[in-house]
Amino acid sequence: MLAYALRRLLLIVPTLVIILLVNFVIVQAAPGGPVEQAIARLQGLGGGAVGGSGGDSVQGASRASRGLDPKLIKDIERQYGFDKPAHERLWLMLKNYATLDFGNSFFRGAKVTDLILDKMPVTLSLGFWATLITYLVSIPLGIRKAVHHGSHFDIWTSTAIVIGYAMPAFLFAMLLIVLFAGGTELNWFPVRGLVSENFAQLSPLGKVADYFWHLVLPVLSLVIGGFATLTILTKNSFLNEITRQYVVTARAKGVSERRVLYGHVFRNAILLVVAGLPQAFISVFFAGSLLIEVIFSLDGLGRLSYEAAVARDYPVVFGTLFIFTLFGLLIKLVGDLCYTLVDPRIDFAARTA
Repeated sequence: MLAYALRRLLLIVPTLVIILLVNFVIVQAAPGGPVEQAIARLQGLGGGAVGGSGGDSVQGASRASRGLDPKLIKDIERQYGFDKPAHERLWLMLKNYATLDFGNSFFRGAKVTDLILDKMPVTLSLGFWATLITYLVSIPLGIRKAVHHGSHFDIWTSTAIVIGYAMPAFLFAMLLIVLFAGGTELNWFPVRGLVSENFAQLSPLGKVADYFWHLVLPVLSLVIGGFATLTILTKNSFLNEITRQYVVTARAKGVSERRVLYGHVFRNAILLVVAGLPQAFISVFFAGSLLIEVIFSLDGLGRLSYEAAVARDYPVVFGTLFIFTLFGLLIKLVGDLCYTLVDPRIDFAARTA
């Protein structure tokens, strides 16, 4: 097990390098880089009016033709680090990232590390509570649906699950806002920020209540999609195991239904659910949080990375990409290791590389 974990940890390094390399190459071809946007602002144009590309060779002539002093253009390139060839910028970035130095934001006037640490609590809050609630509800519900397969309970819950699965998270968020945040006569929940403006003046208990009060709508919006998927996965896993011969034998020996279900079936059926944990967490933590953060005005990593991509703030783009990728790889490793906690018969040490 230890050898397997170490091997996976070592594989994270080349994986990160390849992902950064691919995205770096893509960025070089992306139109409207930071230098072009700076020039556009000097000329009184919007960032969207810039039509250059991320490359350097053809850019110089087009920039100079805009009537600006070539020395000023060189100073702007030096300010953003574009006075060096692409391979030198890539090598410098990789060396800095090896020490977790992500540089400074081009347009926010702060270190990328400080920005990430400042925004991370919001995204962590959304991802943690959404994933926890999804698993706490979906697993018991999926087990009950499997036990009562074909009953009225199974039918009406399946109908609700299909509707929830078909509804995108952002659409469900808008529906919740309309129903419970002032769109109708009900104005029960806030729709901006993670805490209230007077959060510092509240009592400890009041701070906890205010925090969860703000989380209700965004977390429910994130839960809806993962909740449906995980419930069906749990039900199908248990249905598949309940029909196995060892279950029939255990029942024939007079073993109680509860012991058959949780002592025998659970350990085998839950493996598929555990296998889906990393993917579910990554989906909620990263992919699902962007639109929810925008809709509810939450200043998290998803919103930070989106705004950085639009503004071509490359240090922030690559810094958040590095963090997202690193977390994703570590979470997948944790998911594999959780297999052994659920079923000790699994031996990763016996697997070949």
